[in-house]
Amino acid sequence: MIAGSEAADAAAAPGRRPSIWLLGGTGEGPLIVSRLLAAGWSVQISLVSEDALRAYPSHSRLQSRLGALAGPGAIEAELLDAPLAPFRWVIDASHPFAALISADLAAVCTRGGQPLLRLWRPPVPQRPGTRLILLDQLEDLAGIDLAGERLLLAIGARHLARAVALARTSACFARILPNPTSLRQALAAGLGDGALACHRPGTEPPASTAGSIERALLEHWSISAVLCRQSGGPTEQLWQQLCAELGLTLLLLRRPAEPLPESGLWPLEELLAQVGRPEAHWGAESAQVLGHQLRQ
Repeated sequence: MIAGSEAADAAAAPGRRPSIWLLGGTGEGPLIVSRLLAAGWSVQISLVSEDALRAYPSHSRLQSRLGALAGPGAIEAELLDAPLAPFRWVIDASHPFAALISADLAAVCTRGGQPLLRLWRPPVPQRPGTRLILLDQLEDLAGIDLAGERLLLAIGARHLARAVALARTSACFARILPNPTSLRQALAAGLGDGALACHRPGTEPPASTAGSIERALLEHWSISAVLCRQSGGPTEQLWQQLCAELGLTLLLLRRPAEPLPESGLWPLEELLAQVGRPEAHWGAESAQVLGHQLRQ
């Protein structure tokens, strides 16, 4: 067990800079890290793979943890024993569909008194003219008649094999991230070279889709339906916009329920404002770390 006074001493030690643990991916994660480093924080990022790490800057105050966190025990150990621990803040910027890790993180932080902020990606309003079909789960795809449709799968490479097996169409295509893991998963799903495009979407909403890579793919493959996730942010916004403009059917996977109450959810700029600068948290009063229950 770490006593409160010991945690405070660690946080107030000479040269000890208040730190943040960020769980993210390749969406808003690199932007958040850049802003935190610019503000003066030390940051630890948790990413599933080394492929994702390439999207982040190299910096003396940035450390990385690669690999999946295997349940609450692994989260507790990280909060207690990571080189940058104790953390002033934990920021959950993981994908909205990474429901299990977010739920485990929320439970551990709530139990231990660790301040936790969850990035909130507001829902994208349905654009007029969009032919929208909302799916509660991927398995619902099997109940939709897609005979004669040419379906673009924009749901992440990990789920491609299941989606291809469920979709009632023989014409499936996919936009995947440009890394070896995604390519292996797409090929294992039975999608050949002519049905794949490796491309990393941007993090800013497009001012116009004219000439965009996604629009070019839809037109090149004569796509008639798109399957994506209700993740909020620029990616969903882009697919909604393109489907409305091109008259395509949008199949949208409903996002899971958030593990935190609304008061714990923060849009990007408000989240960064809440974090503030490390000078405001320097010293013993900033040691609001895992509260003394984790090792009891």
